[in-house]
Amino acid sequence: MTPAPARTDLPEIVAHRGDAEHFPENSLPGLEAAWRLGLRHAEFDVQLSADGVPYVIHDANLERTTSSTGDLRLMMSGQLDGVDACEPRRFGTRHAGTHLPRLTAVARLMADFPQAMAFVELKRASLVHHGRQHCIERTLAALAGVLNRCVVISFDAEACRFTRETAGLPIGWVFAGDPALHLARLEELQPEFAFCDHRGLPAAGPLPPGSWTWACYEVTDAQLARALHARGVALVESMAPQRLLAELSGNAGQRA
Repeated sequence: MTPAPARTDLPEIVAHRGDAEHFPENSLPGLEAAWRLGLRHAEFDVQLSADGVPYVIHDANLERTTSSTGDLRLMMSGQLDGVDACEPRRFGTRHAGTHLPRLTAVARLMADFPQAMAFVELKRASLVHHGRQHCIERTLAALAGVLNRCVVISFDAEACRFTRETAGLPIGWVFAGDPALHLARLEELQPEFAFCDHRGLPAAGPLPPGSWTWACYEVTDAQLARALHARGVALVESMAPQRLLAELSGNAGQRA
């Protein structure tokens, strides 16, 4: 198995929704596969059911990634526990039987991987529907056994702020567009991590300095990962972490 790169001149890989190239996104098999690669970091998304149970899924609607339909926020956990989240539109029947995971199941999986760190993204759809406090409290309760290895992240800056104030956890603010346009909010919020889409960055130059660690998502190849790292990005988030790891490790071996 290819080890995770340890050189300081390489960025660290964050498995975006697990190993989403080979497994359904936000699934237990996909997250397990990412951590089995030796990666430290994975990112996954959280939405709440009608009865307040946190599930690991990106969209509030089930259609894109499951074999079911409906709005998860309006459905009870008893209806959701049997949902097949096999991404049939992308994988056909290859991963049939991959259940929509509760967040508590992901926390149990993390317990099997002592190196595992998680960026837990609170999705705006549930924050708006259920309210920030309810979402955050239920999410933190589900992660109780592994909270010391979790960072709560969100596009919703107030959700990040509330998480820090109530639980004292590190936070990551996610935003779109040129970082220079968001510096005032970053300075005010002082997150431990700042996440942005690399496609919103200026064409060249270092990222603005700050107390936070820069992370960029939608990174697809080693050349891009290296270029971003040279500009000050410490973490690169990829839905193809196995392939990116192999590329980075292979390049490092050639240079050693």
